[in-house]
Amino acid sequence: MGGAATWSLALVAATTLHAGFQLTVTLVVYPALAAVPTSSWPDAHRAHSRRIAPLVVLMYAAALPTAFGAALAVPSPGGVVALAGTVAAVLVTATSAAPTHGRLGRGRDQALVARLLRADRWRCLAAVLACGGAIVAVM
Repeated sequence: MGGAATWSLALVAATTLHAGFQLTVTLVVYPALAAVPTSSWPDAHRAHSRRIAPLVVLMYAAALPTAFGAALAVPSPGGVVALAGTVAAVLVTATSAAPTHGRLGRGRDQALVARLLRADRWRCLAAVLACGGAIVAVM
């Protein structure tokens, strides 16, 4: 397999993994976290943060460099969409989801939970668009 094919395969693998992870968070993990009562919130939020942080780092450590590498090695409109979606997901995490989690670590606030769920839906959309762009890039 040549360089272009390797980058294309890596892009599809990384964005598919990222989209699957993000869909799981959006459809399963965050709804369960949002349903935690206020009395149980501190322990549940701490446990959630401790468990998910390494996975988030792993997802972005795989998806972001792969999207940049593929965009440089195999330029295509689909690759640009994959890169833009991946960057958007990272930016939403850095500018909205992570700071909101930080505030929620001090206590449950329904407005903050709602903000976290909105941010999460945006980054889920970005991850799914990135995956779609990667698939188009290899076609």
